[in-house]
Amino acid sequence: MTGFTPDPDLPSPPVVRGLTAGQRLRNYFLTGIVVSGPVVITIYLSFWIINWVDGWVKPIIPQIYLPETYLPFAIPGFGILVLVFGLTILGFLTANLVGRTMLDFGETLLARMPVVRGLYRSTKQIFETVFSQSGTSFRSVALVEYPAPGCWSIVFPSTPPSAEVTTGLPKDDDFISVFLPCAPNPTTGFFFYVARNKVIEVPITVDDAAKIVMSLGLLKPEEEDPRKAAITAAARLKSRAS
Repeated sequence: MTGFTPDPDLPSPPVVRGLTAGQRLRNYFLTGIVVSGPVVITIYLSFWIINWVDGWVKPIIPQIYLPETYLPFAIPGFGILVLVFGLTILGFLTANLVGRTMLDFGETLLARMPVVRGLYRSTKQIFETVFSQSGTSFRSVALVEYPAPGCWSIVFPSTPPSAEVTTGLPKDDDFISVFLPCAPNPTTGFFFYVARNKVIEVPITVDDAAKIVMSLGLLKPEEEDPRKAAITAAARLKSRAS
């Protein structure tokens, strides 16, 4: 049997080479950063918040009630437990008649202070709007054509403008207030009124929209699990058949 002689006119196949030792070490190093980075940052931020709250709450607690008075070590997070417990008790007391009476008395005193009065009212209105269970502010995500035609930005629709503001807006359109977060810090941004028919709502959550803004578009909303979608579709077909 004669051996196979390759045609000299045909191009030679590419030579497949493995990774060098340096390339493997670099890949291992980058993989270690990707795996450990989020864990380390999460742990660091958690301990930073715990220590910050402890440093703010512990000085106002009598020394006799601190665990380190009786233990040879401090308990991280004790300030957070005291803060959560205190806010819960405050909410419980405010819900009854005595608590409401004391709250009304305190608000009456603040309402008589010229500078503090406006600050307290504005802050109270913001907190009541954000933490309201029945409110609709910042419950949806939308797109508006900003800052130029053909450019679309993520916004959080808020409430319609007040009657005083409506008097200065064009009468032909129905307006709504929106907040446009800045990247990568969504706590800052622009607030403006825009016609409701120019606001396009998108089916993503506020958390996913914040991730997109903070990551400069690198992170995308999590796609729906195909198994969950199949189960949902099967349940719909079964309900229609029945």
